[in-house]
Amino acid sequence: MLKKLNLKKLEREQEREKVVERLCNLKPIQMIGTGAQFELEMSLKDPTSKIFLYKDGVMVPFDSDVEVKHVLRQVGKRFVFSINGIRTEDAGLYQVEVDGVKIFSTKLKIPTADFLVKIQDVKAEEREDAVFECVVSQPRKKLDWMAKNITLQQGDKYHMEVSEDMLVHSLVVKDCLPLDKGIYTAVADLASCSAWLIVEDTGVYFTSGLSDLNAVLDTEAHLVCRLSADHCEGTWFKDGRRIKSTDNVSVVKEGSYRKLVFQNCKEEDSGKYRFEADGRKTEAMVIVEDPLRINKDDLCEFLKPLVVKSGRDAAFEMSYVGREPAKVRWYKEGEELAEGPRTKIERSAARTRLRLLKCDRQTSGEIKIRIQNEFGSKEAATRLDVLDKPTAPLGPVDVVESSASCIEFGWRPPKDDGGSPITNYVLERQQIGRNRWKKLGETGPRARFRDSDVDHGRKYRYLIRAENQQGIGGVMETSHIQAGTKAYPGPPTALKIVAAFKDCIHLAWSAPTNTGGGDILGYNAEKRKKGSNLWGLLNPPDQLIKGKNYAAKDVVEGVEYEFRVTAINISGAGEPSAPSDFVFARDPKRPPGKVTDLKVTDSTYSTTSLNWTKPKVEGGIRDEAKGYFVDIRPTENTEWSRCNSSAIVTNSFAVLGLKSMATYWLRVIANNEGGDGEPQELDRYITAMPPAVKPHFTDRKMKNFVVTRAGNCTRINYNFQASPLPTITWLKDGMPLPKHVTVGNSDTSSRLMIATSERQDSGIYTLILRNIVGQEACTVEIRVTDDPRPPGPVELEENVSSTVTISWTASPDEKKDDRLHYTVAKRDSVKRTWQTLADRLFNNKFTAINILPGRQYKFRVYAKNDMGTSKASESPNWEVKREKGTFSLNAPASKDCNFQAAPAFSVPLKMRQTTESYECYMSCAVTGNPKPSVTWYRNHVSINADSNYYVSNTCGVCSMAILKVGPKDSGEYVVMAENALGRVQCSTKLLVKGAI
Repeated sequence: MLKKLNLKKLEREQEREKVVERLCNLKPIQMIGTGAQFELEMSLKDPTSKIFLYKDGVMVPFDSDVEVKHVLRQVGKRFVFSINGIRTEDAGLYQVEVDGVKIFSTKLKIPTADFLVKIQDVKAEEREDAVFECVVSQPRKKLDWMAKNITLQQGDKYHMEVSEDMLVHSLVVKDCLPLDKGIYTAVADLASCSAWLIVEDTGVYFTSGLSDLNAVLDTEAHLVCRLSADHCEGTWFKDGRRIKSTDNVSVVKEGSYRKLVFQNCKEEDSGKYRFEADGRKTEAMVIVEDPLRINKDDLCEFLKPLVVKSGRDAAFEMSYVGREPAKVRWYKEGEELAEGPRTKIERSAARTRLRLLKCDRQTSGEIKIRIQNEFGSKEAATRLDVLDKPTAPLGPVDVVESSASCIEFGWRPPKDDGGSPITNYVLERQQIGRNRWKKLGETGPRARFRDSDVDHGRKYRYLIRAENQQGIGGVMETSHIQAGTKAYPGPPTALKIVAAFKDCIHLAWSAPTNTGGGDILGYNAEKRKKGSNLWGLLNPPDQLIKGKNYAAKDVVEGVEYEFRVTAINISGAGEPSAPSDFVFARDPKRPPGKVTDLKVTDSTYSTTSLNWTKPKVEGGIRDEAKGYFVDIRPTENTEWSRCNSSAIVTNSFAVLGLKSMATYWLRVIANNEGGDGEPQELDRYITAMPPAVKPHFTDRKMKNFVVTRAGNCTRINYNFQASPLPTITWLKDGMPLPKHVTVGNSDTSSRLMIATSERQDSGIYTLILRNIVGQEACTVEIRVTDDPRPPGPVELEENVSSTVTISWTASPDEKKDDRLHYTVAKRDSVKRTWQTLADRLFNNKFTAINILPGRQYKFRVYAKNDMGTSKASESPNWEVKREKGTFSLNAPASKDCNFQAAPAFSVPLKMRQTTESYECYMSCAVTGNPKPSVTWYRNHVSINADSNYYVSNTCGVCSMAILKVGPKDSGEYVVMAENALGRVQCSTKLLVKGAI
């Protein structure tokens, strides 16, 4: 243990040496006045190292500012940590760390305060102040004062005072009212004291005192207070002088109200006013102000929006009254206006004027005035609208129609309409290639124009201007627009081969969906041999195909061709159609015959796989099959649907997407260039299911007995295989399951769950799986139980000598649990340990044998079940009395034992050799009685008191440690043990080698 402590100490010193060069003068934390501080001196290896302060392992923020809670002050190498305003929660362990290395720890303990002088009951007259005062044993910055279980706060009603030494604390309750009476409490840490405040009613008092009044110059103002009685007279004072009614100031009495009415306030009416009645008084200040007031007529005129034409001047005026100096500011759209070439601000004693010269559209916006003096400010806002010509219309131009006889297009209105609605658009037109512009006239306010005076194929450019009440605005020029732009037809669709022969191939197609805006004049048909890149025209160029079919006769027997068709309108030929399928120029083939050996090779709940043999070829009757189609229909429908959209060439097919357990008819049709052959159906319908399998369980170990504790959740899960899916039935004791038992089933498993098991859920549960192939069942016994309750009282009876019959009342759970049994244990007064006499007893009686007289016995009976063991029922003490005979023994006289011994070394010192700067440890073992004193010597000089050596003697093991060995530590070391019976010593030598 000592070695580990030394190692830990060495590790800490090594960690400190990484960040601190020198550490000294560590002073623990001390209380100083209302704060605490501790200090240390240290030299940091890195001046930029970060210093952290922790309290009880939590980092505490600190600063060099003396006004914060935790302060760090550094003077040279001296660091002083201070804690201001100590409270109880500041107690704890404080640690200083440098770059994560612990440097110093100190613990702060705050003595708890108590009351040396407690607060006393106070009587105060109504409207007087009451003072509570107490003295505490420890300085506290403040106490918690409470009244009616509510913490009081410093304010107009309550005032807390603390003496300079922070020992005397006072609470002043100002202007006491009957509602203030009650118990007041002072709390200091864990101590508290309480006292009563009694408020006495002394007669008339103020129910409502005077309030400070801010009056407006040349207006009427009232200064009002209220007494508790109507009959009491009073006196008004201003600045200490009594006031009487005058033409300007009236003293009014209305019931319990006392008023001082100023008819027309003047500046000389300002001052401090006081009203006294029945020895009580109330005071208030009256301040007569001269705030800014705007002329109402000017304000109404100013609020009306001002509309001017572009280039004209705009002027705004406002008159006002109020104490000077008054500051006037004008704003436009929230930005303050300043004098400039186009902005003029004029001001006289009671009037201001804003002039905006040569207004344009950018001058429009909100105009606001703000007048301010020492008593406040006034604001008003209006709007300036400057009317001008509209800006140019906006593009892009949207061409609605461009035909041989008409051009119709539209555009967007101007971004700025000049402040008034657009009344008209003025257009001009220029034909591309000419210099002259032609005026087209006015089109109205709609941004759209239809030009019917155009020549087919010509291109035109237009100038568009917007017009409002102020005139015609800017111009927008369009790009050129062509009249009668050519539109070619799209490609024909649905080109197909109708029939093929050795000297002729018949084609058919549909007209294109896009005719190019005109009628289709005809079609051209083209052919191309397989492997060639050249298309050849079938019809003469000057003889268009008028219909939508054509017989291509320019073919060579046995050659494979593809075809395409092009539509033609007045603009010309459009895009060709997609090429047709390749076709041989030969006489048609005959359809193939029926497939043979059609059968189902595999089946699941959603798929069925078919296999067949290709039909036989019969010369002149049936040709070879090139592909196959598979058709399907549900048994309840009469219509067939195709499973594959294109023919397959293999002799097998998997039908997907079937409904589980649904029935279907399937057939296969062979196909070649001659068409479809006769269909071949299956002999019987198929069912979407795997091959039939009798239900069977797949679990390796089947549970047949489960014990669970009452209140716990019980789950039973069985895995199985069956095809088709079986009907799953659970039974409890041969009956349907209770409602609170839930069952979850899947295709391969079934789970029974009882969320909260109860004793009545015990029973035999049966799972039955049944399908068309057969059925399978399994059973499991679920026993829901709990720790048994203990048996009843235990009785003892002796029927036969040396035996005891133990009987007990059955446990209350015995009737509910047929697996409950009992265990009997005994303990006698000699062995004093409990021994099991019998286990798994299913009755309530047991006879214990070998009962010896003269011993006391106790018996315990436990109830046990599958969950555990109950508490024990304990019997009373049992003892068979026996007569005691006289026993005598002649023992030889004993000799006194002397254990004293002279010192002796059981383990001597051993020769030591170590390296410089390493640790060295020596030990030996010494015996002796009385305990000998041990002294260590180096070169015949005692080292027991030398701080460079750590010497200990624990239970006869004498050890000496040198934490850091140096060359001076070499030499002979002697251990001497001495007591009253003698002296003994042993020695060794220490050889110190140089550092590696």
